[in-house]
Amino acid sequence: MEQLVARLRAAGCVFAEDEARILVEAATSDDVTDDARLEALVAARVDGLPLEHLVGWAELDGRRWGVAPGVFVPRQRSELLVREAAARALSLAAAVGAGASAGALPGAASEALSGAEAGPVLLVDLCCGCGALGGAVAARLLAAGHDVELHAADVDPVAVTCAHENLEALAAEAFAARAAGADRAQPPGRLSAQTYTGDLGAPLPAEAWGRVDVLVANAPYVPTEAIGMMPPEAREHEPHAALDGGDDGLAILRRVIDLAPALLRPGGHLLVETGEAQVGAAVGHLEAAGLVPTVLTDDDLGATALVGTAPLT
Repeated sequence: MEQLVARLRAAGCVFAEDEARILVEAATSDDVTDDARLEALVAARVDGLPLEHLVGWAELDGRRWGVAPGVFVPRQRSELLVREAAARALSLAAAVGAGASAGALPGAASEALSGAEAGPVLLVDLCCGCGALGGAVAARLLAAGHDVELHAADVDPVAVTCAHENLEALAAEAFAARAAGADRAQPPGRLSAQTYTGDLGAPLPAEAWGRVDVLVANAPYVPTEAIGMMPPEAREHEPHAALDGGDDGLAILRRVIDLAPALLRPGGHLLVETGEAQVGAAVGHLEAAGLVPTVLTDDDLGATALVGTAPLT
């Protein structure tokens, strides 16, 4: 193992110990390691292929999500979006479930939500890639006992295939957990998930518009000229459409923000990632779209995210 770690570290792998463990696991079956398989995996990794594409999965929020070669790899920093999106969805569901008309929320909030029906949390994941972001948010909601209706879309059909498989597996897992824990006071929720190939919100069903509780979008936000400075496993093995955010990195994010007011219900939330230097411009665009902005940061994850909340009036 020490030689394997040294070889990976010499190739520039920052987390060589973790990668060595994962590669050995991928080459091992029934406690027997296939040395030829391991050598092929290590050689490919040293040549710059993404670890996730080699082993077929990426981890986000404590779960493994299938990732095919050529598909955008979820980043650990997206855990900030996951936990914040889930928290806001739970808060909104609690307000609706308590009955706004009975005084769960004051003033305008009560009036805006008084006609809302308690039901599945409606979650949309645009630029969904392999579906890990929306899926991870859904997993948290399911674990809290909430039913979830999830719509995920991406322009890359290969990514959408991955998302379909990942979300189908999550739905089956939730079903099995519910059956196994039918006698529990808080059984897990049910997941209904649909995936679409298309540009941003274009393929979403008409009935979703104006009803979305939480919209997440890990849209590309790397300025075009900065792509050349990214690690080779990203710039050479992930689709540029999943990285390229245009001249200032905000071209796709602006389009997502412009869609959000028509998708979100009153009090619903848009959550997106961005670069630290882009926060000011992105916040200005959220405000221009009529959304109330909140800036989120997590130094441990190296993450910056934005929330845009639809007004209640």
